[in-house]
Amino acid sequence: MLAGDTLRAAADLGLPTVGVTLLHRMGLFRQQIDDAGQIELPHHWFADGRLNPVHPRVRVMIEGVSVVVQAWLYELVGSSGHTVPVFMLDTALPDNNDYHQSLTDHLYGGDERYRLCQEVLLGPGGIAVLTAQGYLDIDVFHMN
Repeated sequence: MLAGDTLRAAADLGLPTVGVTLLHRMGLFRQQIDDAGQIELPHHWFADGRLNPVHPRVRVMIEGVSVVVQAWLYELVGSSGHTVPVFMLDTALPDNNDYHQSLTDHLYGGDERYRLCQEVLLGPGGIAVLTAQGYLDIDVFHMN
């Protein structure tokens, strides 16, 4: 919630900002209430038709495997009319194995391995997307 609020404030204030996050296809659920309490029903979310695909796709090394990343663009328009681009990273692609496809299914899901793979996806994957879109100059950016 805090990241979304920060991006919304940047859009409202007209600040030059860009966001990178994971596209969580199964991060939401449908809520049903009965006498026993809340029941969480699965709700699958699809980017097609809601977000614009970004090209080119990029690759990031995760556990020694080259994982293909599709970024989707959401344009957050603030009250000032300023737009903040938000890139949502997606690995649910047929080029990736089943495990790597699942990395963008759940927010805070899985075990420590799953979370670390998501962090690698966000870090180097986010850098690759921002570089491909011209937001970073990879020649002056170094990461060890």
